[in-house]
Amino acid sequence: MDQSVAIQETLAEGEYCAVQGVLCEGDSRQSRLLGLVRHRPRHGGQEHALFLYTHRRMAITGDDVSLDQIVPVSRDFTLEEVSPDGELYILGSDVTVQLDTAELSLVLQLPFGSHTRMFLHEVARACPGFDPATPDPEFLWLSRYRCTGPEPEQPQPLGWDAAPETGPRRSGIGGGRYPSRKGRWRLEEARPRGRARPPIGGGGARGRGALGAGRGDAGRRGRRDEELRGAGREMSAAAGSRERDCAGLRRPSRTVVSGVRAPQRPSILGARQNKSKSEITDMVRSSTITVTDKAHILSMQKFGLRDTIVKSRLVQEEEDYTYIQNFRYSLKYKFQELDLSKEAFFFHDTPKEEEWFKAVSEGLHPDAKYAKVKLIRLVGIMLLLYVKQEHAAHISEVEAETVGTGIMGRMGNKGGVAIRFQFHNTSICVVNSHLAAHTEEYERRNQDYKDICSRMQFCQVDPSLPPLTISKHDVILWLGDLNYRIEELDVETVKKLIEEKAFQTLYAYDQLKTQVAAKAVFEGFTEGELTFQPTYKYDTGSDDWDTSEKCRAPAWCDRVLWKGKNITQLSYQSHMALKTSDHKPVSSVFDIGVKVVNEERYRKTLEEIVRSLDKMENANIPSVSLSKREFCFQNVKYMQLQVQSFTIHNGQVPCQFEFINKPDEASYCKKWLNANPSRGFLLPDSAIEIELELFVNKTTATKLNSGEDKIEDILVLHLDRGKDYFLSVSGNYLPSCFGSPIHTLCYMREPILDLPLETIRELTLMPLQTEDDGIQLENPLGIPKELWMMVDYLYQNAVQQEDLFQQPGLRSEFEHIRDCLDTGMIETLSASNHSVAEALLLFLESLPEPVICYSTYHNCLECSGNYTASKQVISTLPTFHQNVFNYLMAFLRELLKKSAKNHLDENILASIFGSLLLRNPAGHQKLDMAEKKKAQEFIHLFLCNSP
Repeated sequence: MDQSVAIQETLAEGEYCAVQGVLCEGDSRQSRLLGLVRHRPRHGGQEHALFLYTHRRMAITGDDVSLDQIVPVSRDFTLEEVSPDGELYILGSDVTVQLDTAELSLVLQLPFGSHTRMFLHEVARACPGFDPATPDPEFLWLSRYRCTGPEPEQPQPLGWDAAPETGPRRSGIGGGRYPSRKGRWRLEEARPRGRARPPIGGGGARGRGALGAGRGDAGRRGRRDEELRGAGREMSAAAGSRERDCAGLRRPSRTVVSGVRAPQRPSILGARQNKSKSEITDMVRSSTITVTDKAHILSMQKFGLRDTIVKSRLVQEEEDYTYIQNFRYSLKYKFQELDLSKEAFFFHDTPKEEEWFKAVSEGLHPDAKYAKVKLIRLVGIMLLLYVKQEHAAHISEVEAETVGTGIMGRMGNKGGVAIRFQFHNTSICVVNSHLAAHTEEYERRNQDYKDICSRMQFCQVDPSLPPLTISKHDVILWLGDLNYRIEELDVETVKKLIEEKAFQTLYAYDQLKTQVAAKAVFEGFTEGELTFQPTYKYDTGSDDWDTSEKCRAPAWCDRVLWKGKNITQLSYQSHMALKTSDHKPVSSVFDIGVKVVNEERYRKTLEEIVRSLDKMENANIPSVSLSKREFCFQNVKYMQLQVQSFTIHNGQVPCQFEFINKPDEASYCKKWLNANPSRGFLLPDSAIEIELELFVNKTTATKLNSGEDKIEDILVLHLDRGKDYFLSVSGNYLPSCFGSPIHTLCYMREPILDLPLETIRELTLMPLQTEDDGIQLENPLGIPKELWMMVDYLYQNAVQQEDLFQQPGLRSEFEHIRDCLDTGMIETLSASNHSVAEALLLFLESLPEPVICYSTYHNCLECSGNYTASKQVISTLPTFHQNVFNYLMAFLRELLKKSAKNHLDENILASIFGSLLLRNPAGHQKLDMAEKKKAQEFIHLFLCNSP
């Protein structure tokens, strides 16, 4: 989370926090905020310094941070990424950097990701350089700042200075010829120049995976790389080194931030042979490319059509040069509901992540050496992956993603996290999920599973290639609190069968078994035999079944499933000895057959491919045929996906295809349309299916309602070195109250689908009036009838509903609710309370002008602590918007009167409705954390005070 706003509030006028990072220092992992602060002296130029802050866990304002240290970015300043000896790093793990000046040395740890890359890039740009003609920075402006903490003791040399080869290995020469003229700027607790061991990084996991067994030889890869490089010279002599650099075929050196440029990065091709153990560790850190790995082949940027053909052919003929070798994989300690506090739920911040990471790390076998591959967390769902040291060199392409399936499809109290990686030539994806609760909600669990599968997407090395989904992996391991229950049996019968250990009889009533058999979820997955008693629900701290008022029936909520070839489950068990939760954790161990390259057969395969390509006449013009060129999407509805497909059949010449932009257009298609895939490569006599996906959401609905946009588009399919093909897309959109302005709906006394299109167009384009003497139409409604229908339904049926506005509904029910609102057939509305509540939130989110108009946004934030001033701002809203706001606040206050039953409070409702009713007018972007807090405070005032 960006906390630079809090840092900015501590700075003087004219000074700017360019970028912000997070520091974890020492084994205690005490967190610091790093701010790169820029100052412009009067004589011109720029000076920079790193400000280190202690902070509250969630730094929102300047009151939440305290300046701890200042490090001027002087000529002798260096900041470089290091790889400490004995610590194995994987691409995607946290980044350890060494900060050095003439006065101190610090070892910092930054979280892996684009924010850290930007931070290091900005620090590199801030270094003053080494031009003797340029005056040294003076840093006079730093004298106004005072740091906290005691004066530091004189630094004492550490033992690592006497044996530098045992300390962190540094990738380049940093520092400058000119020492700083200034002394230490109150650098409290600064480490001396000796090499201190960097702290262990952390992430998040409800499961832990570890690769074991087997051995590998990283040196073999160097020969394959050299062979492909030789083939590349034959294939693309004209491409030169420039294209190879673009293709990602140069080994990334560790980042060096100093006043001089880092040394030229060496080519990885032919450079992997005769590696020492420490160099193999570094190979893991930089994730060097194994050209025979399928994921690498498909993700490397293209440096010529012929090269692309070679890679594609290598993928096709992979079985000819690989063999299967078994490796041990264990799944243990899955974490769901790690922390479901409001802070974790709304701000995604929890100290328990660090606590559990440390506990799991200390629980690893003391006689084996592991490297942390990746840690990922979503609120209370965590996944942590380790690999044995001897296998680390064969891990690459590590990516991690999260999908929230809570209310509005985003909240992270339910959802999944996943880590994908390449091991030798096998792609593996590990998913940890927490699906919807309650016995009757099996359809919601099915939908959560499908949402995770469709929305979990992993970026590839080549950003122009489409992301990978879970299903695009050779091996998938899926674990978690899937929450499927035992049905059709009463509690006592279930417990009796458990006492008799009649698990197979009980399993016949298991919801997951039933849903898998119906092919509703986990199609193609396998689960081992359940030989242990149900893992839920126990009284915490005991082995006793639930004795609470609800007395829930036991169930196998916690499961492990897998999909793929050459997988053998060796164990599948629960752990009754652990009593810290109302669940009993499960673990599983697998033997997984992984594709390993046979070097000699690989070389022969490559030679045969190159020889066959030599015989091919590349001068021919590629040509394809399309199975369909005209597409008509009829009766398109709001948030209801429609898909049509066609097939591209290739001729005798390999070709690359891509949908290209039309002149003066920013994208190849309109925002409501998407082609999947939008680009690709075809071998001779091959074919590919393309899906055209049409989906109208809040960003596109308003213009379709008004007629400013129509379901009409032309797609241009371009062949490299070939001709263009034109595809026609047409259809009709059914107008909806979703995406319609508030004042427009107030003037629609009839259902929107009963009105002529021209009337809908005129009302939608009607400008928002502040005063009532604007456009006058007959008998406008005080509030939109659709809003009243949903609120009235909830008032009549859901004021005592537990988890209202926090548990999502069913997508099929949302479509039914939308149709009832758009046709006015409210008497036919039949849906769960959760589905209606979510529809209400989606309705508010879809408003093109929010309930609190953009024009009053900043005024609302400024008076968020003053109820009288806040009421005054609301009184300036257009009448219809005032009515809607007051109506919603009255409804929410009614819900709070039943808080003993529905468990809602002012903070929860303010958090949910704050970002819906108040939106940033700057590009309609999402609120940053400081603004989000103020928006919540503004709504909170009206929930706690009666009008």
